[in-house]
Amino acid sequence: MRSPTYSLLAVFATSPVANAWGVVGHATVGTIADHYLTSQARSYVSSLLGPGVNTSSVASWADDYRYTTAGKFSAPFHYIDAEDSPPSACSVDLNRDCGTGGCIVSAIANYTQRVNDNRYTIAHRKEYLEFLIHFLGDITQPLHDEAEFVGGNQIPVLWDGNKTNLHATWDTQMVEKDAGGYGAAVITSFSNKLIAAIDSGAYASQKASWISCTDITTASACALSWAQDANKINCEYVLKVDETNKELDGAYYTGAKPYIELQLAKAGYRLGTWVNNLAAAA
Repeated sequence: MRSPTYSLLAVFATSPVANAWGVVGHATVGTIADHYLTSQARSYVSSLLGPGVNTSSVASWADDYRYTTAGKFSAPFHYIDAEDSPPSACSVDLNRDCGTGGCIVSAIANYTQRVNDNRYTIAHRKEYLEFLIHFLGDITQPLHDEAEFVGGNQIPVLWDGNKTNLHATWDTQMVEKDAGGYGAAVITSFSNKLIAAIDSGAYASQKASWISCTDITTASACALSWAQDANKINCEYVLKVDETNKELDGAYYTGAKPYIELQLAKAGYRLGTWVNNLAAAA
């Protein structure tokens, strides 16, 4: 049986540096989710992912898979292109924004329905759960719910003097700075900090609202509400000021840090609840 530390090290050995929340962000979401799983859900996860495999260890699988020939169909499932007008107006409309190839909202709904369908093979259901573990993280990253400048990918910025783009800083650089680096020990420490905030700290009074929509029979409506919740942050902060060609490792990062921690905590707590509900219905 693999230990959680080994699983996280395996993630860092096989995953690209900058995708979605990035390896650190997704592993943090998975670690938080693992903390809140019921015993029934832990057995459910093991039955699909395999003995000793937890949600944190597969949290970035979908990013690896999208860049393979077999997985390229899944690329649109990582986001929804909100055709809104930040910073003056932020909104997500499923009919307007979910493309013909699908989007993160439709993907969450689809794989939520499929993961417990015994007509599919265990190998397929394993993939469906891995998609869900990843997408419930992606959907809380504000720029994954935004079309403006291709979700910020076309906004050039600087990070510690190096050229990058706004989306990448939210995915990776700012998360890693907040966590204190990368690696299994860093992820464990960062996750424990957020778990403490959820249990008895700054998020204790908010956490019930994070899972107000976690009925797996209304997955599309729930996923849309999560996308709308994250999208609002683009008007509140992410795209409030034009940061083109500016250094973000400073005042911008300081302002972004509370949003990053909130969204990661929200994603982990919500993912744990979603998997608990899937296990109860299996």
